[in-house]
Amino acid sequence: MAWVFRGLSRLPLALLHALGAVLGWIVYFASGVYRRRFKANVAQAGVAWSDARPAIAAAGRMAAELPWLWVATRGKPLGDKLQWDGGELIAAALAEKRGLVMLTPHMGCFEICAQAIAERFTTPESPITVLYRPARQASLREVMAGSRERPGLATAPASLAGVRQMIRALRKGEVIGLLPDQVPPDGLGVWAPFFGKPAYTMTLAARLVQQTGAALLLIWGERLPGGQGFVVHVMPAPQIARDASAEDAAATINAAMESVIRRAPGQYLWGYHRYKQPRGLDIGAAPDNPAP
Repeated sequence: MAWVFRGLSRLPLALLHALGAVLGWIVYFASGVYRRRFKANVAQAGVAWSDARPAIAAAGRMAAELPWLWVATRGKPLGDKLQWDGGELIAAALAEKRGLVMLTPHMGCFEICAQAIAERFTTPESPITVLYRPARQASLREVMAGSRERPGLATAPASLAGVRQMIRALRKGEVIGLLPDQVPPDGLGVWAPFFGKPAYTMTLAARLVQQTGAALLLIWGERLPGGQGFVVHVMPAPQIARDASAEDAAATINAAMESVIRRAPGQYLWGYHRYKQPRGLDIGAAPDNPAP
């Protein structure tokens, strides 16, 4: 797997994106389960099909660009492939020295966000820490680990040890990054509405803000056409009260993710199994009528 990534990393980003678009459509037509889930999630969100349809190709581009992101950019600045929109919000939050939580949905190029922050705002002594789950394949784990070993960027495993690592980072005034629209493991979540349907939602993001008093911002990486690169958009986030319940806090974060997704539904991973119920967990069934 490592040699495949190294070989693909030598291709221009534009070519990788073109190949990825084809891959996205192949997967869409080859998997009936994926296709039905994609359409059902778009319908649940009330998004016009014409607006969501580009996300089919975008899902393939997301996979195809990984060799470029993980290998080709290692030890090199992103240069003219990166643009910023709202970067001053990060600078202002870091100046407060109370820690910063960055949240992004499974949308656009979320891998670019941590790399961009590491390049502009953090240092090896004070990095951005991102939560991750190791790949199942050993060869892919090696590539992934190597890709994230770069100055100003640290990783935390999706475990209790990783949570403690992120708390320590926030208390030192550092940055952490999370994708709060992924289904949490080990019962670390609550049912909360997501586009009007109950989704099992992580409580970690809100708890980190409530426990540490850290600032909170939204971020996503827009993928530009023709391999031009990416625009990292940073936006204000809603306030989460320290005494807010886990359910209310999760609903607030889900609503924030919805607002980001509606900005560019053609780059969201609509095929992601967002509404699944984790197996083997005694968390109860999804409520019939989630709180608005």
